[in-house]
Amino acid sequence: MVKLFDNVNEEVYRTYVFWAAVLVGKMLIMSILTGMQRFRKKAFVNPEDIATMPKLKLKFDDPDVERVRRAHLNDLENILPYFVIAFFYILTNPEAWIAMNIFRAVAVARIMHTLVYAVVVIPQPARAISWFIPYAASIFMTIKTVHFFL
Repeated sequence: MVKLFDNVNEEVYRTYVFWAAVLVGKMLIMSILTGMQRFRKKAFVNPEDIATMPKLKLKFDDPDVERVRRAHLNDLENILPYFVIAFFYILTNPEAWIAMNIFRAVAVARIMHTLVYAVVVIPQPARAISWFIPYAASIFMTIKTVHFFL
């Protein structure tokens, strides 16, 4: 009897782990980017953050800080489910070339999403395209996984 993890192609798994780690790093950088924007714009939301700077007031609505925060939230809404479905997809023993290129495309598109949304704002459709590629990949992997385990 073949066990579930016997079907896992090591090269596919290694590619997934590498690009997943890249995306984790990208998401960690988002916290730093938010902090940098807060300091640059002096837009702090906690009283203890301005306790030593009496001239500052709390500021909850800076558009630049909020843009970075929305980009980070978008990462949480999209990358975390991607991690789960991509791992499950690996268990279906997918065609290696397809799976590895999906993982690469998702990571590059999510990095581009951050760049065009929060770093160097570029008009639509740049953000929509960089969001849609990983979203479509997640839907594809979801359908393939559900069909495989049906």
